[in-house]
Amino acid sequence: MALTKRELFQKRRLRVRNKLRKISDGRPRLSVHRSSKNISVQLIDDAKGVTLASASSLEKDLGVVGKNNVEAAAKIGAAIAERAKKAGVEEVLFDRGGFLFHGKIKALADAAREGGLKF
Repeated sequence: MALTKRELFQKRRLRVRNKLRKISDGRPRLSVHRSSKNISVQLIDDAKGVTLASASSLEKDLGVVGKNNVEAAAKIGAAIAERAKKAGVEEVLFDRGGFLFHGKIKALADAAREGGLKF
Protein backbone atom coordinates (compact mmCIF):
# COMPACT_ATOMS: atom_id res chain seq x y z
CA MET A 1 0.00 0.00 0.00
CA ALA A 2 1.53 3.28 -1.12
CA LEU A 3 1.55 6.24 1.21
CA THR A 4 0.01 9.50 0.10
CA LYS A 5 1.99 12.70 -0.18
CA ARG A 6 0.38 14.01 3.02
CA GLU A 7 1.21 10.83 4.97
CA LEU A 8 4.86 11.03 3.87
CA PHE A 9 4.95 14.69 4.99
CA GLN A 10 3.52 13.78 8.41
CA LYS A 11 6.07 10.99 8.87
CA ARG A 12 8.96 13.35 8.02
CA ARG A 13 7.55 16.02 10.35
CA LEU A 14 7.27 13.66 13.31
CA ARG A 15 10.71 12.17 12.65
CA VAL A 16 12.36 15.61 12.62
CA ARG A 17 10.48 16.79 15.73
CA ASN A 18 11.34 13.65 17.73
CA LYS A 19 15.03 13.92 16.85
CA LEU A 20 15.07 17.56 17.93
CA ARG A 21 13.32 16.73 21.18
CA LYS A 22 16.12 14.29 22.06
CA ILE A 23 18.94 16.81 21.54
CA SER A 24 17.22 20.03 22.63
CA ASP A 25 19.15 20.78 25.88
CA GLY A 26 16.83 23.73 26.59
CA ARG A 27 17.56 25.53 23.32
CA PRO A 28 14.64 27.22 21.57
CA ARG A 29 13.29 25.73 18.36
CA LEU A 30 13.20 27.67 15.07
CA SER A 31 10.05 26.27 13.46
CA VAL A 32 9.33 26.89 9.77
CA HIS A 33 5.97 26.68 8.04
CA ARG A 34 5.52 27.08 4.31
CA SER A 35 2.22 27.28 2.47
CA SER A 36 1.55 27.79 -1.21
CA LYS A 37 1.33 31.58 -0.76
CA ASN A 38 3.35 32.47 2.35
CA ILE A 39 6.21 31.41 4.57
CA SER A 40 6.53 31.96 8.30
CA VAL A 41 8.97 31.13 11.07
CA GLN A 42 8.68 31.12 14.86
CA LEU A 43 11.24 30.93 17.64
CA ILE A 44 9.61 28.69 20.27
CA ASP A 45 10.71 27.90 23.82
CA ASP A 46 9.21 24.43 24.33
CA ALA A 47 10.07 24.31 28.05
CA LYS A 48 7.88 27.35 28.79
CA GLY A 49 5.51 26.88 25.86
CA VAL A 50 5.91 30.42 24.53
CA THR A 51 6.86 32.02 21.24
CA LEU A 52 9.89 34.28 21.66
CA ALA A 53 9.92 35.82 18.17
CA SER A 54 8.30 35.35 14.80
CA ALA A 55 8.50 36.57 11.21
CA SER A 56 6.22 36.03 8.25
CA SER A 57 5.72 37.04 4.64
CA LEU A 58 2.39 38.51 5.78
CA GLU A 59 4.19 41.39 7.55
CA LYS A 60 4.02 44.58 5.51
CA ASP A 61 7.25 46.08 6.85
CA LEU A 62 9.34 43.24 5.33
CA GLY A 63 8.09 44.11 1.83
CA VAL A 64 7.32 40.57 0.73
CA VAL A 65 3.57 40.42 1.37
CA GLY A 66 1.98 37.45 -0.35
CA LYS A 67 5.25 36.22 -1.82
CA ASN A 68 6.60 32.75 -1.34
CA ASN A 69 9.92 32.62 -3.15
CA VAL A 70 13.60 32.27 -2.30
CA GLU A 71 14.13 36.04 -1.94
CA ALA A 72 11.21 36.35 0.47
CA ALA A 73 12.52 33.40 2.50
CA ALA A 74 15.94 35.06 2.75
CA LYS A 75 14.40 38.31 4.04
CA ILE A 76 12.37 36.40 6.60
CA GLY A 77 15.48 34.50 7.73
CA ALA A 78 17.36 37.75 8.25
CA ALA A 79 14.40 39.24 10.13
CA ILE A 80 14.08 36.28 12.52
CA ALA A 81 17.82 36.39 13.24
CA GLU A 82 17.56 40.08 14.17
CA ARG A 83 14.50 39.49 16.36
CA ALA A 84 16.12 36.49 18.04
CA LYS A 85 19.13 38.61 19.00
CA LYS A 86 16.76 41.20 20.53
CA ALA A 87 15.17 38.36 22.53
CA GLY A 88 18.63 37.27 23.72
CA VAL A 89 18.82 34.02 21.75
CA GLU A 90 21.88 32.94 19.80
CA GLU A 91 21.68 29.13 19.60
CA VAL A 92 18.58 27.40 18.25
CA LEU A 93 17.43 24.09 16.82
CA PHE A 94 16.23 24.28 13.22
CA ASP A 95 12.86 22.55 12.87
CA ARG A 96 12.14 22.29 9.16
CA GLY A 97 8.96 20.33 9.87
CA GLY A 98 8.20 17.93 7.05
CA PHE A 99 9.68 20.22 4.42
CA LEU A 100 12.77 19.12 2.53
CA PHE A 101 15.92 21.17 3.14
CA HIS A 102 16.36 22.86 -0.21
CA GLY A 103 15.08 25.93 -2.03
CA LYS A 104 13.09 28.27 0.21
CA ILE A 105 13.81 26.41 3.45
CA LYS A 106 17.56 26.40 2.73
CA ALA A 107 17.52 30.11 1.81
CA LEU A 108 15.76 30.92 5.08
CA ALA A 109 18.26 28.86 7.10
CA ASP A 110 21.28 30.40 5.35
CA ALA A 111 20.00 33.94 5.94
CA ALA A 112 19.34 33.17 9.61
CA ARG A 113 22.90 31.82 9.97
CA GLU A 114 24.32 34.91 8.29
CA GLY A 115 22.29 37.02 10.73
CA GLY A 116 24.08 35.38 13.65
CA LEU A 117 21.95 32.41 14.70
CA LYS A 118 23.84 29.19 15.39
CA PHE A 119 22.34 25.82 14.47
